[in-house]
Amino acid sequence: MRYANILATGRYVPEKVLTNADVERIIGEPVDEWLQQNVGIKQRHLMADNQVTSDLCVAAAKQAMERAGVKPQELDLIIISTDTPDYLSPATASAVQAKLGASNAGTFDINAACAGWVTALDVASKTIAADDAYKHILVVGAYGMSRYINWKDKKTCTLFADGAGAVVLGASDKPGFMGAKLLAAGEYHDALGVYTGGTYRPATPETLELTNGKPSVQFVRKFPATFNTERWPMLLKQLLERAKLTMNDVDHFVFTQLNLRTIEATMKVLEQPMSKTNWTMDKWGYTGSACIPMTLDDAVVQGRIKKGDLVALCASGGGLAMASALYRWTA
Repeated sequence: MRYANILATGRYVPEKVLTNADVERIIGEPVDEWLQQNVGIKQRHLMADNQVTSDLCVAAAKQAMERAGVKPQELDLIIISTDTPDYLSPATASAVQAKLGASNAGTFDINAACAGWVTALDVASKTIAADDAYKHILVVGAYGMSRYINWKDKKTCTLFADGAGAVVLGASDKPGFMGAKLLAAGEYHDALGVYTGGTYRPATPETLELTNGKPSVQFVRKFPATFNTERWPMLLKQLLERAKLTMNDVDHFVFTQLNLRTIEATMKVLEQPMSKTNWTMDKWGYTGSACIPMTLDDAVVQGRIKKGDLVALCASGGGLAMASALYRWTA
């Protein structure tokens, strides 16, 4: 039997910091107290004007590869999860391959919004298990949503940030990847997203005039406030039952980092202590498809995840796409 193991993690947090006080000055309204009490965000990081999403990917990838002891030429596949790509086409993964010098790697992107990285991890893990031609796969989640923020929209400009997180997967005869569960509530595909720039609403001069001059992320309509607290436990329960495990067997939970109150409520539903999870939205803001690998790396660096631990990942985002995965930590 072949299994995918996480050999190492990495992350990249851009240098530029925007505090809640900075956002207040930009929008002319007090938001700091509300954000801290209701969401948990204190600040966020934004990429530099001369950076693009692939640059964030490369920085996180280099850290993960150095820790794993894997050279660019040893990568067989690069999967990038992002809904803020360098271009509509070609794939950002190809730009990352070129910048890394990973000339032996295949490339493709996955867009499942903020559930994309866990989805990509599932695809990569099953690829390693199914085909012995794949020995090392780089999986990166990246977010450059600051390029799509309307700074007059306090519903979005207060939340979104930039960053990237990466893992290097390797083949092993010891179980690492233990399964995944994907789901979606497609009826909410038109509730949250970047709706200008594709075939639905091309970025014509007329369209851009009506949409603030550029494509921007929008909350178009509401979805249930309890969406995540209802569905995250359901996804994890199904996944653990398949593995003949329980919530108590999980040593560490990593959730989408949009709202700390949602994570607290979910852990309460799961009847698990907050000591079994961690959060990063307070210091990094909401980094979408990058937030789970960034938070995973944060936990690893802090020594909170140790060899032999069972790690549960659970993500959701626009679409509304959802993904969960189980990994036995072998690094």
